[in-house]
Amino acid sequence: MTGSHKARTGRRSDEPARGRGRKRSKTRIAAAITLSVLVLLVAGTGWIYLQLNGNITTFGADGVSQDRPGSGAGGSNVLVIGSDSRSGGNSKLGGGEGDVGRSDTAFLLHVYGDDKHAVAVSFPRDTLVDIPPCKLPSGSWTQPQHNAMFNSAFTVGQTAKGNPACTQNTVEKLTGLRVDHTVVVDFEGFSKMTSAVGGVPVCVPKDVYQGDLNPHRGSRGKVIFGKGPQTVSGQKALDYVRLRHGIGDGSDIGRIKRQQAFVSSLIKKIKSQGVNPSALLPLANAATESMTVDPGLGSANKLISFAMSMKDIDLHNTKFITLPWRYQGARVAIVHSEADALWAALRADRTIDGTDASGKSKHGTKVDDGKSGAAASPSPGASVSGAAVYNGTTVTGLAARAADDLKTSGFTVTGTATGSTQDHATTLITYGPGQEAQAHTVARLFPGADIQKATAPGISVTLGQSYADHPAPSASASSSDVPSDVADKARSADDNPCSNLSYG
Repeated sequence: MTGSHKARTGRRSDEPARGRGRKRSKTRIAAAITLSVLVLLVAGTGWIYLQLNGNITTFGADGVSQDRPGSGAGGSNVLVIGSDSRSGGNSKLGGGEGDVGRSDTAFLLHVYGDDKHAVAVSFPRDTLVDIPPCKLPSGSWTQPQHNAMFNSAFTVGQTAKGNPACTQNTVEKLTGLRVDHTVVVDFEGFSKMTSAVGGVPVCVPKDVYQGDLNPHRGSRGKVIFGKGPQTVSGQKALDYVRLRHGIGDGSDIGRIKRQQAFVSSLIKKIKSQGVNPSALLPLANAATESMTVDPGLGSANKLISFAMSMKDIDLHNTKFITLPWRYQGARVAIVHSEADALWAALRADRTIDGTDASGKSKHGTKVDDGKSGAAASPSPGASVSGAAVYNGTTVTGLAARAADDLKTSGFTVTGTATGSTQDHATTLITYGPGQEAQAHTVARLFPGADIQKATAPGISVTLGQSYADHPAPSASASSSDVPSDVADKARSADDNPCSNLSYG
């Protein structure tokens, strides 16, 4: 019995040991599973980054002008271009004919230094602008163009992918703002992005027919958009943002208003989904698949980092405005007094309601929040040592008039004289080494002026006929406040999607 008892005792004493072994075995299995999952996650993340990197196309930085504006008070500027290239998968999505990439949509997004405000300024495609020298596929550079349509800059070189560097050069010349990044999105990429987020809520002010989308159809056709709120994606979303006829006066200005409302809704939809990988990864894949960017955004890491820098900008502080404009025949002319005040505000990193949004001063200290009413940017004369004024026209007394305008606005004038030639159509401002920022400050009083670097020190202003025809807007151009006529027309990303959808 004793032996039997020992035997039984031995078996019982062994059971806990086997239990501990099973526990250790389960722990090892759990650890192995956890490690495997981590490896898969890391590998999966790496695969995602490789896939996104493989999607991204960059354009050459060698086409960007060497004569560029300096940095402003803060923030960053991103030029976004919508391309209607018919190359690749874009051909089946409709639009114009031919294999030359064109741009019907463009806006400059200014992200303020506090990372809590942003404003997008839309450029009407028919705006008359000066296009600076641009690089051709052959390697040569074009001659400057005067009074050319804004969207023609993208077609310089007549390539299927367009010329984003030329559009960037044009925007920098027009605004005096340094473009930090340029992004081109084509039809296919846009269509896929709207599908990736599950559709975008929009509103249509009236019934829209097939003939409105395609005026060459010859008949009204069926209703493609019923009046009122609806959700669109893919081809339907593309048709919505391209639609111009049948609403308002059928102008590009009205279409811009609907495009701004669409982008607002898209931002709102993305933010509502939160940081959700199941939603964000398809969106990132769709966005990068048909996107062309400058080398500074040429990797998934850089793009994601830039996108994350805007995560704290709320909808109400995301604004959309249109470049101040007026009709000039069938084209659009810039209202320079208002436009120059807008560019000055963005260079000073002030919002359209006059708030300093630079976040910090150059010395790293917190700046005034704008509530005290104190000006955050220095007076123009404080940053310009002096300018010489020359009359480049046959208009008597023009140099003295310009000198008075400069003095009234706080500038120092070192002298006036007759120019070496009197056939200047456009005012020319030249600057010496290290004085580019000063030249752009002076240029606020001379809308449309050419700005060129010179070897001799100092700032000189050679007046053109454009100044004789349109005198300086006096001190208003040196202000860093956006004119109320521009600010009051702004759309916020949280506005009602059915409001302010058409012009005319």
